[in-house]
Amino acid sequence: MSVPRTQDRMWHDVGVPAETVQLRHEVRASVEQAVVPYAAEIGQREESADSFPWKAFRGLADEGVFEIPFGPEFGRGLEYPLLGTCTATEEIAYHSSSMAGVYDGQCILIPKALSFASHELRSRLIPGLVSGDLVFAFATTEPDASSDLSVEAMQTVAEETPDGFLVNGRKRWITNSPVADWVAVLCKSGRGMTMLAVDLKNTPGIRIGAPDLKMGHRGQLTADIVFENVVVPRANVLGEPGSGLSVALATLTYGRIGIAAAGVGVAQAALDLAVERMRTRHVFGKPLGAMQHWQYRLAERATELECARSLYQKAALRVDGGDRHAEPEASMAKSFATKLAADMARDAIQVFGGYGFARQVSETGETFRLEELYRDAKILEIFEGANEVLQWVIARQLIGRDVTG
Repeated sequence: MSVPRTQDRMWHDVGVPAETVQLRHEVRASVEQAVVPYAAEIGQREESADSFPWKAFRGLADEGVFEIPFGPEFGRGLEYPLLGTCTATEEIAYHSSSMAGVYDGQCILIPKALSFASHELRSRLIPGLVSGDLVFAFATTEPDASSDLSVEAMQTVAEETPDGFLVNGRKRWITNSPVADWVAVLCKSGRGMTMLAVDLKNTPGIRIGAPDLKMGHRGQLTADIVFENVVVPRANVLGEPGSGLSVALATLTYGRIGIAAAGVGVAQAALDLAVERMRTRHVFGKPLGAMQHWQYRLAERATELECARSLYQKAALRVDGGDRHAEPEASMAKSFATKLAADMARDAIQVFGGYGFARQVSETGETFRLEELYRDAKILEIFEGANEVLQWVIARQLIGRDVTG
């Protein structure tokens, strides 16, 4: 269901760099070509090894969207690469939150993780990432370690050897893993942690589980990765041995900003659908939008959407300006925007009534996206920093760690 975008008349990129404004127009056209024709199938098809959205993935790569995060050696050479990548994420999420999750793994998490790699390793891997010939995964989460990435919680171990590392353990919920060629994996290593780049296709001892069957984000395949005596050369260390947690946390800060942008895209899509319904659906002899309750509710959501977009843009601008952490804006942006996505999707379903709850009216063949938006929005509040944890991050800075712990 294609509807007019309220974004084009209600929101203004004041203070946003001109290159980013132009990039938004460019990426929007690319998404129309590469993602929109497959978006409905991506959102509804059950997860399987064959259901990865290859056409959309390779289409975005062919359109140059995977070049956005990188400097002139490998990519666009933008002055504001994270802001540009997050803007692309928002535009993708408007049509497919699943595909935005795939893009986040490939073009936000991994580019940051690879910034800690040697030039030789970067030269080997990044061209394939940009072209879409290589698929990447980022693995920190385990069955019993997700929000808590402490040495005590981590069970995947990288034992140092004369030539590199011997890895044993299990990672869970790993985006893109069923089709990935490489993974950046966080391991316990002595008293610290080490982040390693692992060749999934050519290294013995690795097993990828079947794709998880999830409530939403069905196009964003996840699965377990099991490591059994996996030999990883020392040249594949990202950062320094023992500094892996710093690499992971720096990378996840980027991811939080990207997921905030995805939340904005989902919220914008739900708002646009609701506004169009308000204008065209008549009840009791007048448009649904004449009801003051919904006027006020959508005005409130529109205001929140303005705040959410500004928050992720500000956080990204801080990173692009040289700030390594961009807190508290990163946590504020992610927790605020993703809650808004879920709230706005729920409101839009209420606006549509029974049609919002339906996937399809069988008699007419009409299909509706709101149930997909609602299913997809929920995971945004959970992954890459559960919103409750991010509230704690904000509180620690606001009140002080000596009080909050």
